[in-house]
Amino acid sequence: MRRYPDLRFRPTLRTLSDEQVQQIHLATLEVLERTGVQITHPRAKEILAGAGARVQGDRVRIPSWMVEDALRKAPHRVVLGTRGGQRTVLLEGDKVWFGPSLDCIDYLDPMTEDRRPFTSADCAVTARVADALPNYHWVMTIGMAADVPADIADRVIAKQVLTNCEKPFVFCCKDVNSTRDIYEMAIAIAGSEEAFLRAPFIIHYSEPVSPLLHYDPAIEKLMYCAEKGIPLVYYPAPMAGGTAPATFAGVIVQGSAESLSGLVLAQLVRPGAPFIYGAFTTIMDMSTTIFSYGAPEMSLMAAAMAQLAQFYGLPFFGTAGCTDAKFPDPQAAAEAAFSCLSSALAGANLVHDSGWLDHGSVASPAYMVLVNEVLYMVRQFLQGLAVNEETLAVDIIDKVGPGGHYLNEEHTLRHFREVWYSELFDRAMLDQWKQKGGKRFEERLREATQKAMAHTPAPLPAEVLRELDRMATSWK
Repeated sequence: MRRYPDLRFRPTLRTLSDEQVQQIHLATLEVLERTGVQITHPRAKEILAGAGARVQGDRVRIPSWMVEDALRKAPHRVVLGTRGGQRTVLLEGDKVWFGPSLDCIDYLDPMTEDRRPFTSADCAVTARVADALPNYHWVMTIGMAADVPADIADRVIAKQVLTNCEKPFVFCCKDVNSTRDIYEMAIAIAGSEEAFLRAPFIIHYSEPVSPLLHYDPAIEKLMYCAEKGIPLVYYPAPMAGGTAPATFAGVIVQGSAESLSGLVLAQLVRPGAPFIYGAFTTIMDMSTTIFSYGAPEMSLMAAAMAQLAQFYGLPFFGTAGCTDAKFPDPQAAAEAAFSCLSSALAGANLVHDSGWLDHGSVASPAYMVLVNEVLYMVRQFLQGLAVNEETLAVDIIDKVGPGGHYLNEEHTLRHFREVWYSELFDRAMLDQWKQKGGKRFEERLREATQKAMAHTPAPLPAEVLRELDRMATSWK
């Protein structure tokens, strides 16, 4: 007879009580009904007015029943796939999936630490690195390549990622024409619209402008994604004290209202359109005026919004693994570890920006590798403790008894591999470390980054590559 049942508990983090969640929700509804949002797009205003919103000029006020109706219609889970059609990222409940933002304005060379403008060739490198690192389950691209014309840079970057990485791909772009071109590349890879919808592997990232403004290109992209069934991240960036109230609850209320107003329109365009809720809620650092990527308040508000997403039954787009540091240094590691652990414990679903330096302006393959190592620790922690007959080890404790040791026990042989051993962080004694070459962390990180950069993903079929090249000739 078993004396101890199998028990396992996943560590979690709550930053809001149930009563606080309810208050924030009601305040969000009040903002949408009382203040509303600004929309200038004629068709969007017509759709919203026809469904029951109060439209006066460019001000659109959305009654609470429309928000609640949209929440009922929106999918509670969104499944993303690889470009090969495998359904790999399940956005549901409190499951957590981390991904890097691949490109920025600048690129930090991991071998020389030279900082220079980011190019399309650099995107190929960062995409391969992301494909190689196992704790990144999806990838992203934000920014433009400096070596190609600005009007087509978003599509050039998307083509690089689709060619050099097999994982689900969150993209951003300047207008609906770019969205359409990137979608057509995805259809060429999938083989058909039906195959794409079985496991969507492109996800569009767009954003309203805080406070409470939806500009026309964002609205057009939102409606196009809803019509085509492209999963959409609609993600404002309210900054406490700058573009949002200085109070953290106020930032969350405004950010939630901005994202939910997009949800309402998306569900009116196509009920059941896949929608990913969230907001990049952080502070304005009053001493530097930066939009901080490493502030603990950012992680606190992100965790609170993850709770709201679970309350709404919506997939959530989170932020972690980024830093205000300029290099992959101790500040960068500390800010990454703190934000990644708190986001994972809060159950944020699709967590982005892992591997970004200098408040979102520098892409660094070395920092991507460092954050990947942090995520090993986070995932080990999230497993929690298995408590059962075997793990409680009462019998083996009695067998060894006082003063003994467990090195020769079969029980030890069965379980010692459950411990995580890093290939990057060193636990050796000083003499052992010297015997292994005495490599400091920076050197070990450089070697691990070189290994990741040498990774080669499975190639696209030759006929698909030819079709993507043909499409590129028509971009204007």
